[in-house]
Amino acid sequence: MSSILSAFHFCRAFSHQRMSLAAYCVICWRRLGTLTPPPKTTTYWRDIRNIIKFTGSLILGGSLFLTYEVLALKKSLTLDTQVVEREKMKSYIYVNTVSLDKRENYGITYQARKELHKAVRKVLATSAKILWGPFADTFSTVDVEDHECATWLLLRKSQSGDRAVRLQAVQEMSETHHWHDYQYRIIAQACDLRTLIGLARSKESDLRFFLPPPPLPSLKEDSSIEEELRQLLASLPQTELDECIQYFTSLALSESSQSLAAQKGGLWCFGGNGLPYAESFGEVPSATVEMFCLEALVKHSEISTHCDKIEANGGLQLLQRLYQLHKDCPTIQRNIMRIIGNMALNEHLHSTIVRSGWVSILAEAMKSHHIMEASQAARTLANLDRETVQEKYQDGVYVLQPQYRTSQPIKADVLFIHGLMGAAFKTWRQQDSEQVLTDRILEDEARYTTCWPKTWLARDCPALRIISVEYDTSLSDWRTRCPMERKSIAFRSNELLRKLRAAGVGDRPVIWVSHSMGGLLVKKMLLEASKKPEMSTVINNTRGIIFYSVPHHGSHLAEYSVNVRYLLFPSLEVKELSKDSPALKTLQDDFLEFAKDKNFQVLNFVETLPTYIGSMIKLHVVPVESADLGIGDLIPVDVDHLNICKPKKKDAFLYQRTLQFICETLAKDLEN
Repeated sequence: MSSILSAFHFCRAFSHQRMSLAAYCVICWRRLGTLTPPPKTTTYWRDIRNIIKFTGSLILGGSLFLTYEVLALKKSLTLDTQVVEREKMKSYIYVNTVSLDKRENYGITYQARKELHKAVRKVLATSAKILWGPFADTFSTVDVEDHECATWLLLRKSQSGDRAVRLQAVQEMSETHHWHDYQYRIIAQACDLRTLIGLARSKESDLRFFLPPPPLPSLKEDSSIEEELRQLLASLPQTELDECIQYFTSLALSESSQSLAAQKGGLWCFGGNGLPYAESFGEVPSATVEMFCLEALVKHSEISTHCDKIEANGGLQLLQRLYQLHKDCPTIQRNIMRIIGNMALNEHLHSTIVRSGWVSILAEAMKSHHIMEASQAARTLANLDRETVQEKYQDGVYVLQPQYRTSQPIKADVLFIHGLMGAAFKTWRQQDSEQVLTDRILEDEARYTTCWPKTWLARDCPALRIISVEYDTSLSDWRTRCPMERKSIAFRSNELLRKLRAAGVGDRPVIWVSHSMGGLLVKKMLLEASKKPEMSTVINNTRGIIFYSVPHHGSHLAEYSVNVRYLLFPSLEVKELSKDSPALKTLQDDFLEFAKDKNFQVLNFVETLPTYIGSMIKLHVVPVESADLGIGDLIPVDVDHLNICKPKKKDAFLYQRTLQFICETLAKDLEN
């Protein structure tokens, strides 16, 4: 530019000297042509930098875009095998609901940021895989909504290889109550078997975690549930069975055949082979055909190979249909739960039980206010939960506490064993509580309870595992459930001891609580355990025993055979309670010496009032002298034989003295 200006001034000077314009222009252009060009180094590097910036941005942006598109395509082409399996089962697929509220819609800036976050996450994930580096949880949810982060993080943690992480994730899920409905259903669809079972065994879990059971297959044409049950029962092996299983099976098949014939107009059945179930010779049997079949299936389900047959022949679905149809019949539902609980003892059947939808039913039953229903479901779920439960609970062994997963350490066991005609729950109910309305019971369990060990004792001693045992007994052979069954105290004690050891009894300090004949079983179990090396822990960990009116020296019950309905044919159990029974005297002598040697702590209660048996007999079942074991305190109480183990209220002497004995005997164990 300076050269041009100098040329211009030069031209003006020459114009004054009358030079021609042409000469002037020629001179100017010659001078411009001969000028030295400026250095090009600065311009060259500036251009290089501009090119690098442009091409670098283009390559980086293109790489991010291509990476995002490739990974998105891969994700879209990846099949979720769990969803496929659920689709095969005709399950339910839930989608997120989209709000129509414009205030919830975000602008283009938010959407751009979200897409950028997605791209960053994909790049980080890819690089982590290539470099074998960890992928932080903070980056794993940058592309989801804030309220959805917890859902996916907990779901991922629940499938961790670290057991502690899994348990913590399930606990956090169960304590969450603010999620949207679809978030619970996402968990229900995506969680694995052990997470679902863990949620079912968590007290605070929302029932929305559990999908409804899959649709049940249709019944065959011209078929009924009775016919399906008969076919299922007939398909099970009939060889190498004990006499009672054979009896129940033949009885069920016979009754169902007669019922089906009657339905088709070919037979009117009154009584049939179900006569042993009648209350008297003039009454129609109260059990239905379904009950006969279920009784037989309960016995078959105690055999592992028969459980496989039940599952293979559609038994899980058939039992579920029957369960739904008889919601108003606790007896039928109880037997169905017993079958499922027995099948759950076989770990290879767990996935089938879960897929068939039983966990949803069990989770709902766990929240029932009826103790029998909740305890049956708790037993089955405990057998399914191999994540936190090592013990196996066989038929008749029920955990009253803890029924849910808990962080409370369990330091000791208290076992409740009922007596003649007793049961795992009704024996330990509050006195006269059957007259109290259910609504009042629910309002104040501290005052009214249908099972005081589950409510009062569990609340006063949270570090205890409380187990109640159930077994079949009868006063008369005429009323026995299985006419071929002749179970002595020795036979029953071995059977119960085996079941209790499978439940882990003996691994912790133990206190035994027994009523009537249950005390004789406890004595026999401990003597038998002392003879078996594998049962030594049961003896070593036994701290004390509570006897509620136990006839250590016999009872007058066997002497009264005047009531035709009850004692015309005394059962073997009643005969063994006779005062002149040699087996009873041997048991008393052997146990007294054994208990003194082991220094067991003992507490004895005894009734002072007579008990009404039927409408004709008024009997002092266990007199004071018979209830005296020979060691420990003997405390008379002004109640009859049935109410000696049923406190009137929580602050009654019976319960408070029992609680005191348990706390004092286990004081050192509970402190550790």
